[in-house]
Amino acid sequence: MADMDIDDVSKAKGEEEQKGKALMVILVGAPGSGKSTFCEDCMRLSTRSWVRICQDNIGNGKAGTKSQCLKSAAIALNDGKNVFIDRCNLDKEQRAEFVKLGASKVDVHAVVLDLPARLCISRSIKRTGHEGNLQGGKAAAVVNRMLQNKEWPKLSEGFTRITFCRNESDVQGSLNTYSGLGPLDTLPQGVFGEKNPDSKVQLGIMKFFKKAGPVDNAGPLANSVQGSTSVKNSKETDSCSKRLVSYSESAVELNESKDPMVGTVSDAASLSDPPTLAFPSISTSDFQFNHEKASEIIVEKVEEFVNKIGNARLVLVDLSHGSKILSLVRAKASKRNIDSKKFFTFVGDITRLHSQGGLHCNVIANAANWRLKPGGGGVNAAIFSAAGPTLEAATKEQAKSLLPGSSVGVPLPSSSPLFHQEGITHVIHVLGPNMNPQRPNCLDDDYVTGCKILHDAYTSLFEGFVSIIKKLPQGSINNHESKTSEIQGHNEDAPRNSEQKVKRDDIHESDRTEKYKRFHFETRDNISDSSTRKISPSNEKFDVSKTKAWGSWAQALCNIAKQPEKHSNVVLEISDDIVVLNDLYPKAQKHILVVARHEGLDCLADVRKEHLKLLRTMHAVGLNWAEKFLSEDASLILRLGYHSAPSMRQLHLHVISQDFNSKHLKNKKHWNSFNTAFFRDSVDVMEEVNSCGKARLQDDDKLLSMELRCHRCRSAHPNIPRLKLHITNCQAPFSAHLLENGRLVSTPCNTDVDS
Repeated sequence: MADMDIDDVSKAKGEEEQKGKALMVILVGAPGSGKSTFCEDCMRLSTRSWVRICQDNIGNGKAGTKSQCLKSAAIALNDGKNVFIDRCNLDKEQRAEFVKLGASKVDVHAVVLDLPARLCISRSIKRTGHEGNLQGGKAAAVVNRMLQNKEWPKLSEGFTRITFCRNESDVQGSLNTYSGLGPLDTLPQGVFGEKNPDSKVQLGIMKFFKKAGPVDNAGPLANSVQGSTSVKNSKETDSCSKRLVSYSESAVELNESKDPMVGTVSDAASLSDPPTLAFPSISTSDFQFNHEKASEIIVEKVEEFVNKIGNARLVLVDLSHGSKILSLVRAKASKRNIDSKKFFTFVGDITRLHSQGGLHCNVIANAANWRLKPGGGGVNAAIFSAAGPTLEAATKEQAKSLLPGSSVGVPLPSSSPLFHQEGITHVIHVLGPNMNPQRPNCLDDDYVTGCKILHDAYTSLFEGFVSIIKKLPQGSINNHESKTSEIQGHNEDAPRNSEQKVKRDDIHESDRTEKYKRFHFETRDNISDSSTRKISPSNEKFDVSKTKAWGSWAQALCNIAKQPEKHSNVVLEISDDIVVLNDLYPKAQKHILVVARHEGLDCLADVRKEHLKLLRTMHAVGLNWAEKFLSEDASLILRLGYHSAPSMRQLHLHVISQDFNSKHLKNKKHWNSFNTAFFRDSVDVMEEVNSCGKARLQDDDKLLSMELRCHRCRSAHPNIPRLKLHITNCQAPFSAHLLENGRLVSTPCNTDVDS
């Protein structure tokens, strides 16, 4: 009978493990920050079973008490459900009992919706039918009071993961993360997106309201809005946004948990991510090298090199939280007082450190085999698979095989998914000693030889990393917040060059400062001098003083236009004047680029009357492709045009369908770059160049940060998911302006464009 009880317990335990660990996610944010919308969208999209605990409706549809929320949360957790705590939770005391309740049963996360004050106030004022009846003029005073007394969550409260969302694209990214979690999926621990703690709190809320006279401070806000609930647009920038706010999940600080050597992700380093090497433990997995000996060698070599790499970082990575090698290395490194900002351990997939863990690394090490081939298992198979076939080809150019104790660095081609999705620019293959009799060149427990080889392997690896970072320009940093995944290879998500300070609520995932536009690696494709060349093989010089500085990530279109035959896998059409290719991250069902091949034409600002023939050629090619798309799908409506200030170098025309049905359309900048005056219709550009000698440009950050409006009915929407849901069903006619002069291209029978 006792055996049966044990079997039953084991079975139940196994079933529980198959379900994965549940989560309690505590939403933190002012009224109007979008907490309820976040919960509802996640519950609608997720395959997990979620329960939303909201104090505004906990009492049979009416506002209730905190104790009622705690009771409902406890019931849901006992039922194995995932729980959202949808309250403001703006101070530690309000969160404490929920954290305590969840910590004994599940992982407790916090999602902080720290959106701009004026946005929260505007939403709160305008909404109707709110569950808690917080709307209209009184909402402004409540939001103001709450934000002045807020206390953001910390890991020390008992959270295992905290995510800060500073703008709508951050919110969308966090929503994607939680809604995409499968039953067995887990998330990396740590703090993500945290602002510099020295930054000032949001100020200047008064600027967003009509007021009779000056106000000394933000305290008496309620008086200032009596009789008026309208929000005005202010030309001034919040004092808190006069400094450029970083949302990069990059800098490593000491974890507030019990393990002082576990790296957590924060924002303390602002926009500056130092060059970083992520490496696995060499030979301790498949090659079965003794963990104790290996950990001693790792720490010894790290201690030797940590002072040779400047501000760069070394990160030891393993997939498992219970990793023995990580535990041993952390203990030994702690005893030697190695700087935890320059060396730390990290739990995660080495091929997804940025996308899944928020850790930005530009160089990763591969525990390779001697043939330098894909296959086998573990890290080697994972890296070759994630990098795609381009890594194997690039490796062959560097070496055909590898001896134990040596390494070879390989610049990663820009077409590799690891480059444009994770921001990894180099892979260093390294081969360690083998103690596994089932693998070639086994040392048969000869640890004297084995330790020497492992010493040599780490020496070669770290020297290779030093060699890479020495080729960086002085002061260069690796800015993965630039979202290389959205700009490398022919894509328009990259930011425009701007010397203006950026308003806090105008910052998007792909925004960068001019500092990063000069960042490039001199080892790739001779890009470093391409910004001072023409496209033509003659390489005749032109006046670079009239051109903007283009970073290496912005050179992809220029390189393809220069040598399209080398990019036959992505090129759709080639002529002497143009090259046509798909946008790597299309913002609609159909989205191609017609790229000019003429020298000296970086963008629309360079176009003059002598280029009119080229513009007409590009337009004609675009129309041909539009007609091809229409022959395949008569319901399509397409538009041809240019971005006023593109982020990718080399003049190119967008041909884009107006469904905007794409998973790559993620934030306000994406939408507004195609649906405001920032997007110049091709027919208008040709007309202006013909009559005025140049095109009128709308190079204005405000256009990209405008509120989201439907391109048909012009209705406003709070975020991209809501907008996408609306445009899927919107049948309103396009504006009269778009219906004129052939700005929209469709079949004659399409009633949506029947002018």
